Amino acid sequence: MIKVLGIGGIFFRAKDPDALGRWYDETFGITKVTESYDDPAWTQEGGTTVFAPFKQDTTYFGRPEQQWMINFRVADLDATVAALREAGITVAVDTERHPNGRFAHLSDPEGNPIELWQEMPKP
Repeated sequence: MIKVLGIGGIFFRAKDPDALGRWYDETFGITKVTESYDDPAWTQEGGTTVFAPFKQDTTYFGRPEQQWMINFRVADLDATVAALREAGITVAVDTERHPNGRFAHLSDPEGNPIELWQEMPKP
């Protein structure tokens, strides 16, 4: 078996790629890839990455035709949610504390689901 090192990119279709790229940059600090290989790409902090295929009929992503959802790790869920709400973005916080952390959900301007995750430290 060959083991990969991590996720090298997330690629998806968008109605307006430039506007959506700006939204992710302005909202989460995720630098949009430019036309030049000399410009730096977004570099994420090391940590847990969950790779989890779901059943075709899951309702966890929202719309039935939605084929993916991205999950971003955050250091402080409450502060992140407060900043997003201050920017006028609707965020639903899961009130249940799960063994692996806390979660919140929102959508980008094109309706793609986003999950925020504050990972709980291992005892």
